[in-house]
Amino acid sequence: MMLVTGGTGQVAQALAQAGAQAGGGRRMQVVGRPALDFDRPETIAAVLDAARPSIVVNAAAYTAVDRAESEPVAAYRANCDAPAAIAAWCVANNARLIHLSTDYVFDGEKGQPYVEADDTAPTCVYGASKLAGEEAVLKAGAQTLILRTSWVFAPVGRNFVLTMLAAARKTSRLRVVADQFGCPTAAADLATAILALADMWEGLNGGVYHAAGSGATTWYGLAEAVFARAERHGLKWPELEPIATADWPTPARRPPDSRLDCSRLEQTFDVTLPHWKDSVARTVDAVLG
Repeated sequence: MMLVTGGTGQVAQALAQAGAQAGGGRRMQVVGRPALDFDRPETIAAVLDAARPSIVVNAAAYTAVDRAESEPVAAYRANCDAPAAIAAWCVANNARLIHLSTDYVFDGEKGQPYVEADDTAPTCVYGASKLAGEEAVLKAGAQTLILRTSWVFAPVGRNFVLTMLAAARKTSRLRVVADQFGCPTAAADLATAILALADMWEGLNGGVYHAAGSGATTWYGLAEAVFARAERHGLKWPELEPIATADWPTPARRPPDSRLDCSRLEQTFDVTLPHWKDSVARTVDAVLG
């Protein structure tokens, strides 16, 4: 049985939907607050003991990047302490763990897509807490796959694609950062990859892998793709103004170029996520269609 943390989060919901569509003999339980609450550590073992999963997908995290700068204790509790507790339970109960991490473990200064062996150097509390979670999970010694992903979007939840669509209904002009580069990733594509990995992985070739949408762009480029598709549904393009990161200051410093090289995932498991543009189109269609 697979237990998925994250409740109503984008990836957790995408996993629930993908699992239901797959049918067959797969048993899946998606849990979140209040039953599983990383702010109440005692709930972690209680939920796991009750479910007795053979594989856990930890899709829960503290993802409020800017707020984490003023709430580091909460960020580390959710992104480091809780994954460590899950990993310890998996070790004690011979369960496997797929743990989701982020491109924010890098500083974005390499100038080329990051491979798994590159040095990490997070520039914000969120990234540092997620890196600490990776290290804690690996240190626990569980049968673990750590999947670093980036720029996740879905038809539900809070994400850049939905933010752009909502903003276009309210304003005719949008300023969008055009000097940060990354790999947009559809939650549905990541969920499909996770289920494929769970089916083929049996304690072999564990460790850290990059799992993001194929191709790369900027936030500005992503916005352009969103509105190009939305136009087919009658949504009028707002005027887009490309701006620099310096023109949009935030409490947390984002990596300027956090593109992820996902070739190791493809070479090891023959798993490749679709191109981000195709997934953006499907997501916009799901929202506006």
